[in-house]
Amino acid sequence: MKIKWALLGAIFTIITVLTGCEPLMALDPKGPQAQTQANDIMLSIWIMSFIVIVVFAILVFMLIKYRASKQSKDYAPPHIEGSAVVEAICVGIPVLIVILLSFVSVQSNYKVEATPKGYEDKKPLIVYASTSNWKWHFSYPEEDIETVNYLYIPTDRALEFKLYSYGPITSFWIPQLGGQKYAMSDMITTLHLVADVPGEYMGRNANFSGKGFAENTFNVKAMPEVEFDQWVKEVKKTAKPLTEEKFDELLEPGHLGQLTFTGTHLEFLPPPEGEGGGHNHGSSDSHEGSKEESEHNQH
Repeated sequence: MKIKWALLGAIFTIITVLTGCEPLMALDPKGPQAQTQANDIMLSIWIMSFIVIVVFAILVFMLIKYRASKQSKDYAPPHIEGSAVVEAICVGIPVLIVILLSFVSVQSNYKVEATPKGYEDKKPLIVYASTSNWKWHFSYPEEDIETVNYLYIPTDRALEFKLYSYGPITSFWIPQLGGQKYAMSDMITTLHLVADVPGEYMGRNANFSGKGFAENTFNVKAMPEVEFDQWVKEVKKTAKPLTEEKFDELLEPGHLGQLTFTGTHLEFLPPPEGEGGGHNHGSSDSHEGSKEESEHNQH
């Protein structure tokens, strides 16, 4: 009796705690890419839940129907060579599930790797998102501004992030806008996102990169494009210019708050793309290599 009440109390406590939890950010999408991925996650959860429920139902049925108390002491089960039907079910159903999930995953992968549907003919906002220990640097080349550890974006406009790193491999992730993608030191990866809903979102490095990893986060604010344009104008009036010396200081390992500059580091330290630009994975100092390339291009 005591065990029964203990189990009921534990179940009640778990349900009470779970009802107070906020929804997972990955399952609270605010953009088409995130919505596609959330749909895939929920499909997987429903399929797995159905399988678990069916298996446990069969288990309970078998335990009750064939429990030892209903058989005589001298009962001997019949000899069975095998059942083609049972084997087909045991093998066929998992194969069908894998085929279904593979088909859905491949389709979704093509969707999230491309410009979101409906935005193909519109000019995207290009942002170079680079990372260093343990900071995020966001360069807006067309707007000619740069921010550190925070990101402002317009809603209802395609976003094209160019990702790379000035340190170890990191992972750019805004859970409510889309899945993560890696940023590496000597090449650029591209991530397409869109924010449908104005609001503030959390972004972070989703790949362990040393002792400062836990605080390697950034804030994201999505706003109507009119407000975004006003913010750009305000930055150009009030922010200080980003110099090469200042950027060298920013690359030093450590944590910083949110910073804003006019100009971008792309002017004196080009990203690893284009002629002579990338895939030098053996390089121990991509910063110095980029400097040399920049000086060579100037001459």
